[in-house]
Amino acid sequence: MSDINYSILIVGVGGQGVLLASEILSEVAMNFGLDVKKSEVHGMSQRGGIVSSHIKIADKVYSPTIRYGQADFLISFEQAEGLRAMDWMKKDGAAIVSTTKLIPAIVTSKKEYNYPLNAIETMKTKAEKIIAVKADTLAAELGNPRLVNTILMGVLSNFMVFPLELWLDVIRNRVKSKFVDINIEAFNKGREIKLSSVEV
Repeated sequence: MSDINYSILIVGVGGQGVLLASEILSEVAMNFGLDVKKSEVHGMSQRGGIVSSHIKIADKVYSPTIRYGQADFLISFEQAEGLRAMDWMKKDGAAIVSTTKLIPAIVTSKKEYNYPLNAIETMKTKAEKIIAVKADTLAAELGNPRLVNTILMGVLSNFMVFPLELWLDVIRNRVKSKFVDINIEAFNKGREIKLSSVEV
């Protein structure tokens, strides 16, 4: 028996790779010998709607759903979605947030809707461990905007007990062969980012 007990909430919008990230994390934990349960909400994911994934990891998991205020980690692929999901975090939890801004069409077409332009700054007033990651910039530098999910998984891996080779093995198994090398490079870029070295 171990004392490992992780609750991770991953949020974003359709097409960002939230579900692949949750599959990678879940498989890493299972290959480490732990019980994993996850629950996903796809809501209009094909049209850029909100997507979320609850993942619970322990020796034995009885429910896949994380209660409010009980997430150890919040992983957000879009900063406004990160702000929206903050109530799920523990007080001493950590949020890994892409600085990506995807402003919904409804905000630009209707005056009664507003996009929180300072979402990450607002998050920092609510919790101490906010890791803002310029994931879009890093992905663009690597030549593929779809690498944001692997970059954020790389950041998360710094805070978990799972060995590096286990993460890399799962990436090799989950990603199409022609994209393996660049995804591993993206993952390693994420691993270079730690709480003490992050700037927005």
